[in-house]
Amino acid sequence: MNWNRLFGVRSYIKASLWVVPFVAIPLELIATRLVHGLDAWYGWSPMDYSVSGAQALLQTFVTATLSFVVFTFGSLLVAIQVASAQMTPRIIATTLLRNDVVRYTVGLFIFTLMFSLSAQNKMVKDVHQLVMLLATLLGILSFAAFFYLIDYASRLLRPVSILVQVGADGLAVIESVYPDPAARPDTRENQNPNLGSPSGVICHQGTSGIILAVNLDLLKAAAARSNGVIEFVPQIGDFVAVDEPMFNLYFSDRSIAEETLRASVALGSERTMEQDPTFAFRIVVDIALKALSPAINDPTTAVLAIDQLHRMLRLVGKRNLRTDELLDASGQLRVIFRTPNWEEFVHLAFSEIRSCGANNLQVVRRLRAMIENLVQTLPAHRHAALLQQLALLDLEIEKHFTYPEELALARVADAQGLGGHPGTAH
Repeated sequence: MNWNRLFGVRSYIKASLWVVPFVAIPLELIATRLVHGLDAWYGWSPMDYSVSGAQALLQTFVTATLSFVVFTFGSLLVAIQVASAQMTPRIIATTLLRNDVVRYTVGLFIFTLMFSLSAQNKMVKDVHQLVMLLATLLGILSFAAFFYLIDYASRLLRPVSILVQVGADGLAVIESVYPDPAARPDTRENQNPNLGSPSGVICHQGTSGIILAVNLDLLKAAAARSNGVIEFVPQIGDFVAVDEPMFNLYFSDRSIAEETLRASVALGSERTMEQDPTFAFRIVVDIALKALSPAINDPTTAVLAIDQLHRMLRLVGKRNLRTDELLDASGQLRVIFRTPNWEEFVHLAFSEIRSCGANNLQVVRRLRAMIENLVQTLPAHRHAALLQQLALLDLEIEKHFTYPEELALARVADAQGLGGHPGTAH
């Protein structure tokens, strides 16, 4: 299987609720045969159930677990609609459908349901006591899991829980894409050397989609075999239509199979965070913008979103945002692959929120606290972009706050937005 197809399968499995419950069915079939075999072999009698009592208990477990499954999926559908309307639809595939607690809890319900049905089917005259012991334990565990799931879901759907989860996922992908700490300023001025006109251009074929991930090791190996340079034209997260350029080839003597290069690129209908650090910023910013909209008007949620932007932007500022040039072991340029630079991260984190929330005291005070803290904690070569944002914030404040008292209040940094100790920051 090609790399991009394998990547697509893995991504689909991670974002599908039905996979774990479906896998629970064959596991139950195996467990049923095993437990019945052990019961017949050892003849254990840890439980003293009668046939009628065992049948009634198993029927209770069947009814209860079936109700749990229906309630869970019904509630989940409603929760997804409410959460996507109040925050952003982009949390559905990235957060809600990838939640392991929901998937494995439903898997437990299906396992218990099928196990209870199998136990009923095999119980004619005699009660398999070991089977009943396991069914009882599964039933008790299912009830406990259902109560826990109700509590967990109510906490999960709070804006702060979604934001913290997206922030944690964002930190993980930032560390993956930019694994090295920033020992010195990023050197991007010499990137994309003058290679002349490309000897070949490979365009996208098949179905239009969004670039989700690229196998850079495969591209470097292909470029090394051809003793040339491969330029990946789009960027992770870009939409690529059919017949748009995807690769520029700079080879002097050898050709390369187009399918080999196309197999190194995974496309999909929606951005994911596997190799896209800016997508985590995009989700958090979208939640903040929705909270600042006149229809919702929830600046406190916007402040919670800024907390996570602060958290992620600090990590970005401490990483080495590599150049676009990827070299092989001998130091030869092999791949040109564009990634976001520091200024692009800063613009994404500040510009839209500043524009939509400049008239709100909570937002402007929290943004100022964020900027001042980052200036204090990040290396000097990160300061210019931050100070530019501070200057723009001051201009917006002067435009929206005309009373001297409010203007003075808006110019105070506050990590809580409004109500915290002036000048505090995370």
